[in-house]
Amino acid sequence: MNVALFITCLTEQFAPRAGVAATLVLERLGCRVHFPTAQTCCGQPMFNTGHHADAAVLARRWIHVFEGFDAIITPSGSCAAMMKVHAPEMLRDDPEYATRAKVAAGKTYEFVEFLSRVLRVDLAGMGARHDSSATIHPACHLRELGLMDEPAGVLAQIKGLELHPLPSRDECCGFGGAFSVKHPAISGKMVENKVASVASTRSDALVCSDAGCAMNIDGACRKRGVRQRIISAPELIAESLGLLEREPLP
Repeated sequence: MNVALFITCLTEQFAPRAGVAATLVLERLGCRVHFPTAQTCCGQPMFNTGHHADAAVLARRWIHVFEGFDAIITPSGSCAAMMKVHAPEMLRDDPEYATRAKVAAGKTYEFVEFLSRVLRVDLAGMGARHDSSATIHPACHLRELGLMDEPAGVLAQIKGLELHPLPSRDECCGFGGAFSVKHPAISGKMVENKVASVASTRSDALVCSDAGCAMNIDGACRKRGVRQRIISAPELIAESLGLLEREPLP
């Protein structure tokens, strides 16, 4: 299967290890992974702030770049939601792109979703092992995609990994893209609560499904002197399969 990696802006700039991990895991699972160098932002920041005309320009470009692949995989729930849910609606009256947007949306997957629902991965059968503990922060957009339980379902296949439930699982971390900039006081309190919730699980790692959430929570942890390893699902899976070395605590 020829798949394209939609790396996303934040992952490329701030969490490239997640992109490397996603590529290594997909290749291990038999996919031919392509990285279109012409890819740019999908338009989500513009869409979320009401600049829909600008967002549509980027969404059209995104479709043009990615539509030729069998599947489009991204390690970001929020960007997946943009192209699976919002782009088709935004372009519904565009005579050239309405149908193309729907087709592209139908083969766009958040990374763990692709492993679970398309490849039906069996990590235990592949010998995946990670002797550690983790808790999971499923980003808000996974709820929009109906994928809140998907990360735990896949990671539970890893032998030796002890998953701890996160008390604040259903609560936003306070990032919300521009929300954290427009409402810093509210955002700060939300992430403070999230850090306390994560710390209460005493987990070795916090697994985040979006680089934005990971950056926000990591920054709050460092500010408060909390040593917490924060990684993506692709990284944890890659480590469990021996494709990446485990990183130390920050």
